[in-house]
Amino acid sequence: MDYLSPLVPCRADPYLYKHTDGKYYFTATVPQYDRVEIRCADTVNGIAAAPARVVWRRHPAGAMACHVWAPEIHYIMGKWVIYFAAGHKPGIWRIRPYALICLGDDPMKDEWVEGGMLQRAEGDPYPFTDFSLDTTVFEHRGHWYIIWAQKFGTAEVKKAISNLYIAELETPTKLKTFHVLLTTPDYDWERDGGFWVNEGPAILKHGGKIFCTFSASATGACYCMGLLTADEDADLLDPRSWKKDRYPVCKTDARLKIYGPGHNCFVEGDEGEQLSLLHFRNYEKINGDPLNDHNRHAHVVRVTYAEDGAPRFVFDEARLYTAPFENEKQKNINA
Repeated sequence: MDYLSPLVPCRADPYLYKHTDGKYYFTATVPQYDRVEIRCADTVNGIAAAPARVVWRRHPAGAMACHVWAPEIHYIMGKWVIYFAAGHKPGIWRIRPYALICLGDDPMKDEWVEGGMLQRAEGDPYPFTDFSLDTTVFEHRGHWYIIWAQKFGTAEVKKAISNLYIAELETPTKLKTFHVLLTTPDYDWERDGGFWVNEGPAILKHGGKIFCTFSASATGACYCMGLLTADEDADLLDPRSWKKDRYPVCKTDARLKIYGPGHNCFVEGDEGEQLSLLHFRNYEKINGDPLNDHNRHAHVVRVTYAEDGAPRFVFDEARLYTAPFENEKQKNINA
């Protein structure tokens, strides 16, 4: 099966979910950072031409008024839920995680309502009190877990460290347990571009293991993906259960014009194969603020497995950039 490349242009932080009815649901960060939209199709490639339904728009002021980023659509505890991050106005970097709840069974037709900011567990004062984003959730043996990125100390430190944390969920919007540090930027490839970053977690189960990919460093060409591994029988809330790979598992490949790959998700393909969606640019140089460069396109990547069972991301040169796309007009890029 050949998948379009890119699948969806100008959509960063792509998330593709395959429901039990076989339909695919897609969402991602839109370039205007002002809304949450979803698409639905019977096939992966069908997402490319599927009409987008806007299910929510940012507030004019206060909470959820700007920087609407990285939505993910999940079916959790019998409900359709979209997790996303948004900033405050004033205070655009007061970014926190929020949820939208669908009131019915059809996310493309039924009403969506605000579920509020995510709530921490009783007695744990720290989660979501500072810059927090990139929420993902997953189920394992009857328990639902949440992983998110959060910085501490941004009031005093200009460039605080972004770590990943994990907890169990009581409801789709409230933590059941205290937060646990999952990973912090330990290595040079997690500290490139002037920022120390772990973010964009994604979960894959395979061969008795639970894998968590994550994105690291600044959002230019140095952006890359790391990997955490835990045994499926381990205590997932024990940080000692997780082992981090020493080197990134996906990074820039100038020969293939893949720059800054990251913020992926995992999904089953049309033929039952394992796929990942992730974003990357097709050029290195960025003019001005990277947040104003919206040419990170959503691509489909085939996942294979190493001898130890770990996922590997295979870029087939013959299948890259096979679909027509147009970047936004940029000045002085690769001139």
